[in-house]
Amino acid sequence: MDEQLLVSSSSQSNPSWSRDELILALDLYLRHRDALPSKHHQEVQELSVFLGKMGRALGITTAASFRNPNGVYMKLGNFRRWDPEYTKDGKSGLAKGNKDEEVVWNEFAASPVKLASLVSVIRNTVNLGEQLGSQLQQFDEPDIHEAAEGKVVTRLHRARERSRKLVEKKKKQALAKYGKLACEVCGFDFKATYGSAGEGLIDVHHIRPLHTLEPGQKTSLDDLALLCANCHRVVHASRHWLSLDELRTTMSLPTISPSG
Repeated sequence: MDEQLLVSSSSQSNPSWSRDELILALDLYLRHRDALPSKHHQEVQELSVFLGKMGRALGITTAASFRNPNGVYMKLGNFRRWDPEYTKDGKSGLAKGNKDEEVVWNEFAASPVKLASLVSVIRNTVNLGEQLGSQLQQFDEPDIHEAAEGKVVTRLHRARERSRKLVEKKKKQALAKYGKLACEVCGFDFKATYGSAGEGLIDVHHIRPLHTLEPGQKTSLDDLALLCANCHRVVHASRHWLSLDELRTTMSLPTISPSG
C-alpha cells in the first residue's frame, strides 16, 4: 500500500460514511483508478471540503475536521479492495471500511454515466442548500427507505412530492380528465370507498429517475403519478424504489388506467 493508507483516521468520532459520501468518493476513485491521488492532491482536498459542506447541509455535523483529506484518501484505498483491476494481481486495498463500500461499488462502478449524473445532482443540490432551506435537513421518514442514490437525492425527491402547489395541480388535472382521483397502480379511489370523508385524498409520487433530478429544475405534471397510500408506501419500502410497472408486476395486476 502506498502513502499512509494504513494510517488510522484522526477523527474517530466521525460517523460511518453515508451512501452520498461513498458515491462521491467512488466517482473520484474511478477518475484516478490507475494512480490514486495523494491526500495533498487538489481534488482530494476539494472533496474533503465539500463533504464537510454536505454534512452541515444535512444537519449531520458542525465539526470543521469532518472528513479530512487523510480520511478521503483512506476511503479511496477502501475501494481498491473491490476493484478487480487492482486485486487481479494479488494486491489488496485497505481492509477497514464499511459494508456499503462493496454495495456502492456493485451498483455504480460499472455505470459511469449514471454515476456522473448522480454526482452532479448531489453536488448541485448541496451547493443550493441555502435556497432549499430546510428541505435537506428534514427528518428521515420511518416509512421511506433511503434510496440507493443516497440521502440528498432522497430528500430532494420527497420535497417535490410534498410540494402543495404541484400536488394540487396534479389532482386538478386528474379530476378534469377522469372525474376522480384513483391510484394509477391498483385503482383505489378514496372517495368511492369512504364517501365524502375520502374526497380529495390521494398521494402524489415523483416518477423521474433519481439520478436525473436537479434542484431548481421545473417539475412537469407528467413527472408525477397519483398513488394510494399503500402503493406509495410499497414503492419506497426498500432501497430499490419500485417503478410503477415493477409495482404492478409485484401485485400481479393488470395496468390500471386512472379512468378505470
